[in-house]
Order: sequence, then C-alpha cells, then structure tokens
Amino acid sequence: MRPTPDLQVAVFAKECLPGRVKTRLTPPLTPDQAADLAQLSLSRTLDTIRLLPVRERLLVMDGTPRARDAAGFAVVAQTGGLLDERLAAICDDATGPLLIVGMDTPQISPEHLAPLLMDWSAATPQHDAWMGPATDGGFWALALRRPDGALVRGVPMSTDTTGADQLSRLAASGLSVGLLPVLRDMDHMDDAREIAAEIPGTEFAAAVAAAVEQMQTRDRCDKPEDRVAVSGPA
Repeated sequence: MRPTPDLQVAVFAKECLPGRVKTRLTPPLTPDQAADLAQLSLSRTLDTIRLLPVRERLLVMDGTPRARDAAGFAVVAQTGGLLDERLAAICDDATGPLLIVGMDTPQISPEHLAPLLMDWSAATPQHDAWMGPATDGGFWALALRRPDGALVRGVPMSTDTTGADQLSRLAASGLSVGLLPVLRDMDHMDDAREIAAEIPGTEFAAAVAAAVEQMQTRDRCDKPEDRVAVSGPA
C-alpha cells in the first residue's frame, strides 16, 4: 500500500458508556453488553486506522477515550449541534485531504480503504471524493480532497437515504466521487451477528457469541415448560 502523506484521518466516535451508546442493541442485550460491543468496535476501528500510511490520525470524540484508544491519535472534542453540523465542523477544521470514518464498522480493513489510498497517492487522482455506503442507507466513510463543511452541512442524517443524499450533494457540487465497498453498520443485534461472521476468531466475534449464548440461556429460563410446578395442599 503506497503512502498517502497528505491524508488526515478522523475517527468519529462516542464514549462507550452503558445506556448512552448502541441503545438499539437493548434489548435483547443489556446496556453493559451493548457498551462492551461498542468499545470493541471502536478499538478495532482505531487499530485498523493505525495501519494506514497517512499524515495524521484524529479521534473526534464525544466523551473521554480510553488511554489505549487515544494512543497514536490527536484527540479532539466533537462540536455541538446535529450530526451534519458535527461532521461539517471536522471538514472546516481540516488542513488537507480528509477521510472521516465512524466507529460502527469493526470489520473494516486496510483493503476496504485501498482504492481511496491508491487513488490519492497517484500523481493525478481520479476522484475528488470517496464514500463508503452502508447497508442501512447511510455511509461508513466520507473522504474529501478539499474538505468543506458546506458539502455536508444540511444533509439529513440517520435516514435510509442519507448516503444517497450525501452522494447527490457531492455530485451537485461538481465532484467526481469514487465508491468504497458497501459495509454493514452495527445498529441492531442481527447486524452484530452478521459482522461477527465476517471477522471470525476476533475478540469482537467472541463477545457476540458470548452475548448470544447469554440471550439463549435467559430465553430457556423464561420458558414456562422449564419451570417446576409446585403443588399446594388440596
């Protein structure tokens, strides 16, 4: 993989506190289990970004990161406002080509980002922007050679057309856009299962398997036929 010396990568993340992160996993998971999966997802994402040959790595955080997660990253606090405003603020503060990735796709690898890195390390890049679509209609990555918050600000976020709306905004601005592989975000338990199947043998996959086993154990205990009937006096 060729170095991309001008590229700045920002991981957009949230502190993994029970009850404040991945709430759509609860139920069936407990808040603690959901937070644990979120933390593993974040840590795996950061480990992947550490492998990339880039100029600077930012951890744009809502909350306080663990020391291990902050290692190798400049930690920056998220701004206020809606999601589009917070993403736009990263773009406005960037000092060169920028890649923003979320924390909800622990399956990402350098290979998923290779088309972007190869293009922007070339003498004459083919694309002004890159986007990684998500299966839920959003996007897991957004890269801009000339970052500008106006390219993101006002795009409706967290809808099933967010990715299409963002792509339309880029195209309407006259940008050539390359597409990265479509990936699944970890929003619901079925997503966690699908992602774990993509990365077997990892700590994330083991945590999902343990959570599923605990869910099945609870279900068995809750079945009426598993309960012992106690007869009282006639």
